[in-house]
Amino acid sequence: MSQLKIGSSQCLWTSICIVLFVLSMTRGAVSTNYGDALTKSLLYFEAQRSGKLPSNQRVTWRGDSALRDGSDAHVDLTGGYYDAGDNMKFGFPLAFFTTMLAWSNIEMATQLKAHQEQENALAALKWATDFLIKAHPEPNVLYGQVGDGNSDHECWMRPEDMTTPRPSFRIDAQHPGSDLAGETAAAMAAASIAFAPSDEAYAQILIGHAKELFEFAKAYPGIYQNSITNAGGFYASSGYEDELLWAAAWLHRATNDQIYLDYLTQASGTGGPRTAFSWDDKFVGAQVLVAKLALEGKVESNGKIAEYKSMAEQFICNCAQKGSNNVKKTPGGLLYFLPWNNLQYTTAASFVLSAYSKYLTDAKASIQCPNGALEASDLLDLARSQVDYILGSNPQNMSYMVGVGTNYPKKPHHRAASIVSITKDKTPVTCSEGFDAWFNNPAPNPNVLMGAVVGGPNDNDVYGDERTDYQHAEPAPATAAPFVGVLAAVA
Repeated sequence: MSQLKIGSSQCLWTSICIVLFVLSMTRGAVSTNYGDALTKSLLYFEAQRSGKLPSNQRVTWRGDSALRDGSDAHVDLTGGYYDAGDNMKFGFPLAFFTTMLAWSNIEMATQLKAHQEQENALAALKWATDFLIKAHPEPNVLYGQVGDGNSDHECWMRPEDMTTPRPSFRIDAQHPGSDLAGETAAAMAAASIAFAPSDEAYAQILIGHAKELFEFAKAYPGIYQNSITNAGGFYASSGYEDELLWAAAWLHRATNDQIYLDYLTQASGTGGPRTAFSWDDKFVGAQVLVAKLALEGKVESNGKIAEYKSMAEQFICNCAQKGSNNVKKTPGGLLYFLPWNNLQYTTAASFVLSAYSKYLTDAKASIQCPNGALEASDLLDLARSQVDYILGSNPQNMSYMVGVGTNYPKKPHHRAASIVSITKDKTPVTCSEGFDAWFNNPAPNPNVLMGAVVGGPNDNDVYGDERTDYQHAEPAPATAAPFVGVLAAVA
């Protein structure tokens, strides 16, 4: 190269240089984008923190809040995470996103480490599990909600100023909730695997809780909103069979105990074909974990095991548009599941694709769909296409992750982000004053909710960026947690 003479070939050489430069810049921009998004996705969890903030808190516009949670029940229920854009702690979605954050830490540990984000990812996970440990003070007692959903939603307040009631709600032997207990068992078991390499003692504590919660869930069957009725209007569960399978699959992976595999193979069903994977429907997750065992040759791929694997791959085929009941896609290419916060389903499905791609690679296997074969690379490519869409490669040229790029949602539906930070103005913002001065204010949020993923566009790729539009503009940890793993996988 250095000996190339400038002369008649100069024009050609210049053209080649320009092409190479553009290609290198494009590659750099994309990889930097993924890494930058990964870093910011973990900052989002710091903005959602409840309780006494640690000294190494990086999101400095937040302050300590809800320091008396649990006092009505004489239990310490401080800490944990606020749900979405409100100041509630709803245990059911909280436990699900904890499980997904753990799964992200497990499958993408190498990539998180390579991007210097493993410590932050485990810190985000531990903020959740520390709270879940407190919420499970006895074998058959689990606190599943802090705050009254109705009064909370009638106020627009910073968490640091909250004056709304903070009642504690629990499930127990007399007031069961197999779905809530099962999902929390799954979260504890998955987290134990994530922490085992760095903190074996903590991992063992988590396994102890997971085992107790699984037994509690089985011994006292029931749907949790029948016991915590306040949760019914916000996060009603459609059943508990999926959470029990999901918990059994994680407990088996964490302990290798045969009893959990027996539970999976002796269950009445595998969930059948599913159309989404979410905080309410974990069948796909359980199916994928059992399929992993089959791909690794740890169990015979026949009977019930083969059925789990077949159902997992049916979901993947449908996402890849090679199935018999394909997932809808927007004109711009986004996997579109449901109108309310669609991106939570897209990120969860993309995580399944990313993880299953890894399992297929390790097993040197592929998937035979009704309309063609899928290789491991096809799954990761599809996941990457969804990441690209979410980060700005879409008809609106908008990143749906706050703080990534220059065109991103400026008015996400989020109380803390939309009101001036308490670090800048300590004057309390009252319940109704928050609506008048901040919720209905047309200006962008004063605090940038870095790394938050909003609900996303409609099925025609349209997004309005209106704080009042909570169906599309409200970010939730259940959307962000699986996205951590997907970003790590493609970064």
